[in-house]
Amino acid sequence: MILPVAPTALTIVMSRGQSRNPEKRDVEAAIVKAASHLAGVTVLDLPHLYDLKGTDESIRTLRAIEGDLIVCSWLFPRAAHWLLDRLDVRGQVGETAFDPEPEDEDDEAAATAESEPRVSELFPRQGRTIHCLDMRAADADKLAAEVLRIAETSNRQAETESSLAIGSLAGPWRSGNGGPGDGVRSPLRLDETVTRRWYPVIDYSRCTNCMECIDFCLFGVYGIDGAETILVEQPDNCRKGRPACSRVCPAGAIIFPQHKAPAIAGAPVEGDEGFKIDLSLLFGAPDQTADPVAVAARERDEQLLLAGRQAVGRPDTHNRDREKTKSAPDQ
Repeated sequence: MILPVAPTALTIVMSRGQSRNPEKRDVEAAIVKAASHLAGVTVLDLPHLYDLKGTDESIRTLRAIEGDLIVCSWLFPRAAHWLLDRLDVRGQVGETAFDPEPEDEDDEAAATAESEPRVSELFPRQGRTIHCLDMRAADADKLAAEVLRIAETSNRQAETESSLAIGSLAGPWRSGNGGPGDGVRSPLRLDETVTRRWYPVIDYSRCTNCMECIDFCLFGVYGIDGAETILVEQPDNCRKGRPACSRVCPAGAIIFPQHKAPAIAGAPVEGDEGFKIDLSLLFGAPDQTADPVAVAARERDEQLLLAGRQAVGRPDTHNRDREKTKSAPDQ
């Protein structure tokens, strides 16, 4: 069953935290209350997005929404955006007041980016905008104010587009038009039973489809779709608390949203605690920095042993040409 949601230009999504921390619940309630007073806006109050599966009612409801989204969660915005993308809730990245200032890209990085196209460039997302807010970024009042600011901006844009389309200044957000923008709607809350999950999320704005992750992972987490693009095929095969594949990704495209290290959890600026490593060191290149390699290899071997399989350690060779089976993702 898909929850019936009236068509609106903007939907505000509250992704509730996994814990019952009363302070977090107060922040969530304050934002939902502020958003619920906006005319022409739908407010969805859902369980934690990371714990939901593609077959859950919450995700099927989100997929049916076509307008812009403001997504409030306890995740870094980058992690939230690509988590939604994985669940087929896609759009362009929307700006917020809490976004960090963009850093100047050096010449070497720019040359690399130009020579290695990203997956998101090969398969552009639809035109609607998704604004992701990390509820750890500010207090409840500032977060609510930012939600209202984005909504007002979307309001003005919708009115402008409507006036251009019908030759009138009476847009769908004004009362008395008889359209979807009339009146204030009560928040729609879904209380599905979910369990905590642990799996990687791919940032396709960084991913170059190099397949290093599928070569490294021995638990069948990754797969390839019909367009021969890497994807997280069996997320629940991932070993809890072990982000080794994130460490070896040369593009820094693999996120574990619940990891304690911000660099791995999707923070906008990578920190040393994420320490990315060169995958070639695992496969025969001279070992000049043994510690990061040892960490990644140990993390993988520990999980192999726990699964009753043989540890592989650091192999001298690795077959990168093994047959890749095409299959649909299991969400």
